[in-house]
Amino acid sequence: QLVESGGGLVQPGGSLRLSCVAEGFPLDRYAIGWFRQAPGKGRKTVSCISASDADTYYADFVEGRFTISADKSKNTMWLQMTNLKPQDTAVYYCAAGLYCHAGGGGWLRSLEFEGQGTLVNVST
Repeated sequence: QLVESGGGLVQPGGSLRLSCVAEGFPLDRYAIGWFRQAPGKGRKTVSCISASDADTYYADFVEGRFTISADKSKNTMWLQMTNLKPQDTAVYYCAAGLYCHAGGGGWLRSLEFEGQGTLVNVST
């Protein structure tokens, strides 16, 4: 399973760091990443990294504000988010899938593990 932490309430322009620990399976065999789901909206990939670390994808809406990282020896990944905007409000999920390409397509459909989600609320 995957266990996220680090969400919460933050003012616009603020920062948050989400963490995700994998339990029971090795992250280094999977394409890992984060997706989010805003109220009443569908799931959207935020960022993912291929299993080989050769490809990294960020959604256009990230606009250079988020950074994905991982320490596979610790079975842990992170999403550092800066300059948060109200439209970033969503439940954020870490996940592990079969593939992540530089264009981002297909990762969500390939998911084999996902966490329970952590709420990020960007508001004054």
